[in-house]
Amino acid sequence: MSLNDRDALAVLHAAIDPDDENGLIGRFYTRWFSLDVSPRDLFPPDMGGQRAAFAHALNWVYGELVAQRAEEPVAFLAQLGRDHRKFGVLPEHYETLGQALHATLRDELAEAWTDAVDAAARQSLNLITGVMRGAAEAEEGPAWWDGTVIEHLRISRDLAVIRLQLDRPMPYHAGQYVNVAVPQCPRRWRYLTPAIPPDDSGAIEFHVRAVSGGMVSNAIVHETQPGDRWRLSNPHGGLQVDRDGGDVLMVAGSTGLAPLRSIVMDLTRWGVNPRVHMFFGGRYPCELYDLPTLWQIAAHNPWLSVSPVSEHNRNPAWAADYPDVTPPRGLHLRQTGKLMDVVTKFGNWGDRQILICGGPEMVRATKAALIAKGAPPDRIQHDPLYS
Repeated sequence: MSLNDRDALAVLHAAIDPDDENGLIGRFYTRWFSLDVSPRDLFPPDMGGQRAAFAHALNWVYGELVAQRAEEPVAFLAQLGRDHRKFGVLPEHYETLGQALHATLRDELAEAWTDAVDAAARQSLNLITGVMRGAAEAEEGPAWWDGTVIEHLRISRDLAVIRLQLDRPMPYHAGQYVNVAVPQCPRRWRYLTPAIPPDDSGAIEFHVRAVSGGMVSNAIVHETQPGDRWRLSNPHGGLQVDRDGGDVLMVAGSTGLAPLRSIVMDLTRWGVNPRVHMFFGGRYPCELYDLPTLWQIAAHNPWLSVSPVSEHNRNPAWAADYPDVTPPRGLHLRQTGKLMDVVTKFGNWGDRQILICGGPEMVRATKAALIAKGAPPDRIQHDPLYS
């Protein structure tokens, strides 16, 4: 039976705790790198983030297999295999990975390791490694894109706009995100979303906020210089506006503006679009950093309206050191309060396509507030939440 043996798969699923990356998953990586030392240098020195991501992914895949749902796991594993090309993972690495994971699961389960569990483990690991390896080998596109930083703008105390020129144009859809590696933090990849639609010349732009304790984001904001060489992975994500799907609500918190800005810019290619109402929020008025750009777009595209929102009514003293972002007259008056409270004050927006972008807590809170007001969950889009 193997992959049809839900009881045996459930035993494997229960062994993988997504919140204990130092347990079974930590022991797996130790075993893998002792069995095959070559993959170790492909990963960052601090493996905490990698272990956590793999624990959650493996737990989810086995949960889907227990439920006898194979379509989404196979698609996910194929994308994972294609994306792992950016690390320099080779086909032979998948064989030693499968061996190490099988042995680690066997040791973890001890007396619970039956012939049925062994068969389920072998077939499920063959599926996982086979799909990843096959998708990677079948992919004909580049494993990564390299580019040079041509401009680094500090627009607030912890916000920066970085513009790059890629060696070759990257095909992506407005609203998608990529994994980025910067020279200050080798092999430490961070998700960023282009703030402009794809450009035939290879130009690309990112908006980055330094996160407390975030090594990569702080390096980008505080240390990036023109001339730095960045590496970008294949694009991911399905955030989009259906031009035939009715009017749109966009909710952007801080640099969560980037994917929505890219989508709005892409929509300007058409003369007729659904109405788009965007709420753009920050802590202080000075952190509504791209209002002048939004004003310019709205001034020429009557389908777009923008409502600025700040938690505080006045700027802090340090704002004087950075550019004034007050736009000319034309946008809605700035409102003060929590972004989710201001948005839901106008109703549940249940008749709209709803796109929410920002930090994980902001997205969760705004989504919950809209659903509590009556917005259909299936009308709400956001990227995967990573923390």
